[in-house]
Amino acid sequence: MLNHGFYRVAAAVPKLRTADFRYNAGQIKNMIRRAVDNEVEIVCFPELSLTAYTCADLFFQKNLTQGAEAAVQQLTKDTKDLPVTFIIGVPVEYRSKLYNCAAVCREGAIYGIVPKVFLPNYSEFYEKRWFEPYGLDVPAVEINYAGSRAPFGANLLFNVDGARFAVEICEDLWAVVPPSSHHAMAGAQAIFNLSASNELVGKRSYVKSLLSQQSARCHAAYVYASAGHGESSTDLVYTGNAYIYENGRLLAESKPFQLLDAQLIINEIDLELLDAERKKNTTFISRPTVDNYREINICRKTEKKEPASKLLRTINPAPFIPSIESHDESCWEIFSIQMAGLAQRMVYANAGALIVGVSGGLDSTLALLACVKLLDARGLPRKVLHGITMPGFGTSERTRTNAVLLMKALGISSHEISIEAACKQHFKDIGHDPSVHDVTYENAQARERTQILMDMANREKGIVIGTGDLSELALGWMTYGGDHISMYAVNSGIPKTLVRHLVKWVADNQVDDSCRKVLTDILETPVSPELLPVNADGKMTQLTEEAIGPYELHDFFLFYTLRYGFSSEKIAFLAQCAFRNVYDDEEIMKWLEVFYDRFFKQQFKRSCMPDGPKVGSINLSPRGDWRMPSDAFGDGWMRVFLGQPHRVIAKAKPEAIRRKTTA
Repeated sequence: MLNHGFYRVAAAVPKLRTADFRYNAGQIKNMIRRAVDNEVEIVCFPELSLTAYTCADLFFQKNLTQGAEAAVQQLTKDTKDLPVTFIIGVPVEYRSKLYNCAAVCREGAIYGIVPKVFLPNYSEFYEKRWFEPYGLDVPAVEINYAGSRAPFGANLLFNVDGARFAVEICEDLWAVVPPSSHHAMAGAQAIFNLSASNELVGKRSYVKSLLSQQSARCHAAYVYASAGHGESSTDLVYTGNAYIYENGRLLAESKPFQLLDAQLIINEIDLELLDAERKKNTTFISRPTVDNYREINICRKTEKKEPASKLLRTINPAPFIPSIESHDESCWEIFSIQMAGLAQRMVYANAGALIVGVSGGLDSTLALLACVKLLDARGLPRKVLHGITMPGFGTSERTRTNAVLLMKALGISSHEISIEAACKQHFKDIGHDPSVHDVTYENAQARERTQILMDMANREKGIVIGTGDLSELALGWMTYGGDHISMYAVNSGIPKTLVRHLVKWVADNQVDDSCRKVLTDILETPVSPELLPVNADGKMTQLTEEAIGPYELHDFFLFYTLRYGFSSEKIAFLAQCAFRNVYDDEEIMKWLEVFYDRFFKQQFKRSCMPDGPKVGSINLSPRGDWRMPSDAFGDGWMRVFLGQPHRVIAKAKPEAIRRKTTA
């Protein structure tokens, strides 16, 4: 077992000779050694890899089946000192029938033999000519094979160091209800498929779609190894495709058409991630059909090594950002979700206008763009969208100018209302010294702005569109009863890193040069609530990320906290992997502590947040994804980290905080 639930697996495609079991056993042994050198825990070989899949009527020959059995016996002896579980394909005779099987072996022992359930007997396949199918509902038996007494059955569940896995063979995956569906329901976190799928035009992409869907449907890892070089090419070609999937996501794949080379693809699967998905999914429960499974514990005979400290897999530092492959489609979908939610709210509220507070920052810009897109889609004039910029004591000339220019470029109704006089009167009314720049000084400005927006909405018979994003909700970085409140919060399901990404997508693809210039400057403006006075040069003095930490880190923490419920130790480890060249360990630990502290203490704001659409896989609405008591204590979240006492880490340098990843 690797760090924090990561488990290293491999799919191997050796060079073979058809019907030459001795040669094939040697090639398999070499690849097992390669797997051990790469700290692999489980390695899977193709279907009938010991004899080759294309032996045809040679499977009726005793020389082949008995020779293969002897080769398995010798292979287990030769690998008794190698600390790896390996799965090889072999023909096995049992009660005068021949079965297409997978043998699960480790350190000199055979722990189980799994026969194929579904045999293809159509088109180019004639497996029922040689082999017998084996029912998934047939109880496992014990048989003698290759000098061992081993369980024999399709319903075997293996456990090695806490990792639970099961096996299916080639056609099993193509069945209407694959055996792996039952395996997963029985508790298998990983499925290993030994395959011999010949190459056809378009088949490779179809197989990948099957693997991705089955992996996602079962909330499982799926390791697939298919026959390659050395199989007979009399009528078919085998090119050795191999894949490793996790919960629908492709982690690693072989190079296509490596005609003469063996291949070993390796990656880690995250068992904790899979367990987290299953705990949340209420349909993932026990069924009567899984009661007949037999669980087999695979014993480690050699001393366990220290877990590898470096992962082979890449940890994405920006988990909310769409992948390159689906980039444009995902951005379009996000805006479409915002538009659909807002359209329904406008109709229900009989709203004749939309009111948005425009600060010249990212969040209000995204809300404006979503509103403009909706009005255009519905054929409504943009003038029913009222943008109101409300300069205060901390408003910089840069953001005020950008707010005005953006509203002009979008062609909406534009208003500028200063809040300074109203706030000064309010300070006088409540007896607050305006030279004291405390939380009262800051929040009074936010609440004054909200009052203006609400009253303007009443006057225009419209609704106030909230601009706050998911990251601000997580950290409570808003004023309760101020920018915390709106009549519909279109950004509430979108984290800050994604807000920036969406604004950039619009700037790059969907606006003219004048609007693009404004959006570009907004993107380059530091994030700030602008509630404290500017300096002598008119520049902002209050930078959000210096106060609460980098949003790219907080969004990373938020994703793994809500999506999978990972421990603080694992989240810190993942962040260290993802941001290795951006933040040092001390910085990551400091901001993780800040994240937990704010996340717990600010739940009361989320408990009464306004309506808004869910956009991605996580959301903080108390009516949707997230239900949490407002008075829960998060003090212990960091104390359990590595069993160490709670500690406060020195504040990171501001210049380090401002660094950005290329993502």
